[in-house]
Amino acid sequence: MIYTLTPNPAVDVVVSCDGLTPNRVTRTRDASYSPNGKGLNVSFVLEHYGVPSTILGFFGGFTGTWIAEEAARTCPVKPVWIDGITRVNMFVNAGEDEYTMPNAGAPVERPQQQEMLDLIAGLEDLDTLVVSGSLSPLMEPHYYEELTDICHKKGAEIVLDMSHKSLAELVKKEPLLIKPNDEEIEAIFGVDTKSDSDIVSALHHIHELGAKNILCTLGGRGAFFLDDRHIYRASAAKIKILSTACAGDATLAAFLSIWHDDRDAVVPALTRAMATGADVASSAGLGDLARVDELANQIEVKVVE
Repeated sequence: MIYTLTPNPAVDVVVSCDGLTPNRVTRTRDASYSPNGKGLNVSFVLEHYGVPSTILGFFGGFTGTWIAEEAARTCPVKPVWIDGITRVNMFVNAGEDEYTMPNAGAPVERPQQQEMLDLIAGLEDLDTLVVSGSLSPLMEPHYYEELTDICHKKGAEIVLDMSHKSLAELVKKEPLLIKPNDEEIEAIFGVDTKSDSDIVSALHHIHELGAKNILCTLGGRGAFFLDDRHIYRASAAKIKILSTACAGDATLAAFLSIWHDDRDAVVPALTRAMATGADVASSAGLGDLARVDELANQIEVKVVE
């Protein structure tokens, strides 16, 4: 069983307007509210593709209750309850510009952190843990290491989708898969990603540090994937972007929906991943994923090394 952990979930509010002017009332439209967090999104998209998973996360207050209840309509949820109120994030599409306004989130005290570690340690059917997103306030970067160690002790794999600089050390623990974007690779590993050759060099470097497999997303430039045999290059579909808020999560989930159980199926996994990410980027929230097959026709995947 795949489990997904969102350390800092949120209610995501996506609205549109014609533009933003300081000190004036801005009327918005097309408001969309969704239970969110990177791990939750991974579970929702996995479910869309017929792959079961269970959601783990820290939830608090009326927003946390709403997220857990709404998520449970799609996937099983095993919550750890905290004091405080789960955050609300705002995404504003203002014509040609997109404004992203995430909040810090509710603090998670050490007893609740340990409760989650104990919960994971007791999961008898854990095969892979997908840890996605930032840590909540009061959670130290060492928590990622604790999660990784628990998975390894249980003989389970871990997938990391995170932007914290501690990823540079965590890859030494040989995670099954990491999913940085180009900006995160530059910030975390101190290497260039300006050209395709730069990215190929960076992927080799990160692989040598310990990461078994690397999915590097590049937004409108597509993606790269490295395993122990090849490096693949995937193109991007041409779309009109509405909100990129959930696109990376959907890309990861779509990739895992094929590749997790068939490590040789890299080309179809990358094709589905890029088409799914594009569909989500052209929608509010995750959307309905209705255009994935259409967008997949635009995707080209080739082996570059």
